[in-house]
Amino acid sequence: MKAITMPRLAMIAVASASLGLAACNSPQEEATDKAADAVEAQSDAAADAIETQADATTGAAEDALDAKSDAVEKAGEAKSDAMKDAADKAN
Repeated sequence: MKAITMPRLAMIAVASASLGLAACNSPQEEATDKAADAVEAQSDAAADAIETQADATTGAAEDALDAKSDAVEKAGEAKSDAMKDAADKAN
């Protein structure tokens, strides 16, 4: 078995510390992340409902509902991402 050299041990220690610091979020950031996840889940649910309506139609109406579904989903993702980014910058 190879002995662990000091440089390897140092790299392991630095990597472990970096991961530990990256995982530390403030309670406020955690709450914002949960709220952002909820926003995204709500928009996904709304997009799914619109998609169900689209499946019940044909032609231009179906295309319009599909486009609306995509727009709702993208808007929810964008809002969620913006909330998370703002929380990251605040900490």
